[in-house]
Amino acid sequence: MSVQSDATQAPATAGSQPPGGKKVSLRKPILAGTVGNFIEQFDYGIYGFLAPYMAASFFSGENQTAAMLGVYAGFAISFLARPFGGMIFGRFGDRLGRRNALAVAIISMGVLTTVIGILPTYAGVGFAATMFLLVIRLLQGLVQGGEYAGAVAFIVEYADQKRRGFYTSFLSVSVFFGLLCGAGLSALVASFVSDGQMETWGWRIPFLVAMPLTLFGLFLRLRIPETPEFRRLQEEQQRAIEEGRHEDVITKSPVLDALRTQWKPILVFAGFAITNAVLSYTWVTFLPGYLQGDPVNMPKEQALASNFIALGVLIPLLVLSGLLVDKIGRKPMLIAACVSTFVCIPLAFKVVLAHTFTAALIAQLIYLVPIMLISVALTVSMAEMFPTKVRYSASAMAYNLGFGIFGGTAPLVATFLTSATGTIWSVPIYVCAIALISLLCVTLGFRETKGTRLVDSKYDS
Repeated sequence: MSVQSDATQAPATAGSQPPGGKKVSLRKPILAGTVGNFIEQFDYGIYGFLAPYMAASFFSGENQTAAMLGVYAGFAISFLARPFGGMIFGRFGDRLGRRNALAVAIISMGVLTTVIGILPTYAGVGFAATMFLLVIRLLQGLVQGGEYAGAVAFIVEYADQKRRGFYTSFLSVSVFFGLLCGAGLSALVASFVSDGQMETWGWRIPFLVAMPLTLFGLFLRLRIPETPEFRRLQEEQQRAIEEGRHEDVITKSPVLDALRTQWKPILVFAGFAITNAVLSYTWVTFLPGYLQGDPVNMPKEQALASNFIALGVLIPLLVLSGLLVDKIGRKPMLIAACVSTFVCIPLAFKVVLAHTFTAALIAQLIYLVPIMLISVALTVSMAEMFPTKVRYSASAMAYNLGFGIFGGTAPLVATFLTSATGTIWSVPIYVCAIALISLLCVTLGFRETKGTRLVDSKYDS
């Protein structure tokens, strides 16, 4: 039996407009919504690429393996903090507005990323440098927990309901474009300086670039009005006050209300989000490292080049995916993504065992198929499954439940399985098992959200 908020099942009408009926150009809301997520993923791109250089700056040089594990612990910590950040920013966004929450998120993320670029090193202050880095990664995780869900709600609440998939596809684009730009800038800096210079000061440059990007993003977000949907809630709340009605149109406890009324759709969404999380982070994080190690032993430049090319191919495919989501619906795309995982992921790992650059590139292009099918469908349904008054809180909890647990641990689990079993085939088996869980959640628990209205006179689960 499918479970989903009754609030989203009202008859379809024309796309959202602000009070007064005047249509708003969507170019600026889309740019304002995606810029923060771009900066977030830009940070992930530079942190992942620069990890070997940062290990020497923030950890003791006596054990290189331990130093690398410490740097990657910062990666995991940020994911584990996401669910808590989703609750904090969800409450903020559902009570005070999406725009205000996103403005705080982008300036916080930009400042924290920039601070990493000016931190003292282990050689200067000892273990305190390690703690500074891990605390900042923890704080970044809190901010990241509220950024993506808020940006999705922001764009969906502005978009015409017939083209929500297309418009939210640019959020999915910003994920992979941010990773590509972050890693690309880091590689560019590394190509101009020696390894010794990268370890002492070169790694700082990409982190410092985040601040001008942040100021530009903040400027964009502050110039965009609050979303039409949230302004309707504000107007209804004001009318209730003027008429003497004791009614909380804007709920005082959105997180608790979301847990009380939306727990079923939260679990359903998390159930199919885990496939997107595992697919994305086994591809972007685990696979390049596997290509460089035994038994493939591909040069680092070739492994990264194959990954960069595949990222470049994926970006326009995500826009196409948004058009398909609007045409055929969210549920068929989600089912197709899960089913294609059973075929594409084992095939990709079979191809990669040829141990050549061409094979690595072809394998990653095959890997893109389920990622392309699931990313946009998941993104747009994240907002459509939940009513306006708790949309930010509920979607943030649902998204971070899936990505915080399964996305952050995907590279670690893949590495552990490969080591424990002695074969790379344990990784596609794991990915396919996750896809099977998601397929059950989609087929049994998800009700199509294409064409639904973003209204919420009732939102009992």
